[in-house]
Amino acid sequence: QVQLVESGGGLVQAGGSLRLSCAASGLAFSSYTMGWFRQAPGKEREFVAGIKWSGGTTFYGDSVKGRFTISRNTANLMVYLQMNRLKPEDTAVYYCAADIAGRERYNAPDYRYWGQGTQVTVSS
Repeated sequence: QVQLVESGGGLVQAGGSLRLSCAASGLAFSSYTMGWFRQAPGKEREFVAGIKWSGGTTFYGDSVKGRFTISRNTANLMVYLQMNRLKPEDTAVYYCAADIAGRERYNAPDYRYWGQGTQVTVSS
């Protein structure tokens, strides 16, 4: 059974930093791509960052390039999202997701498994 569990969300002032974590289990990690998405109230789910488990290739949404960094720990099956220079417009629920085909994909429907989300709120 696949399970993704996010943690690390919270309230932070603009300009600050947070690190989100995603604990994953039940996946064949050699062939997966892990992604982070976010969804603000009244908006569509937005791609934030992705990482191919095999090789560690990363890719980012335009709105977070240069500020956010995705990484993984292959030993303990964790995926992280380091978020720096946070802005109020980064406020959203952040979701961890897995693409079983291991592709570089930017759309939510391409990801099969999802976590429950963690709230990030950035105050101005």
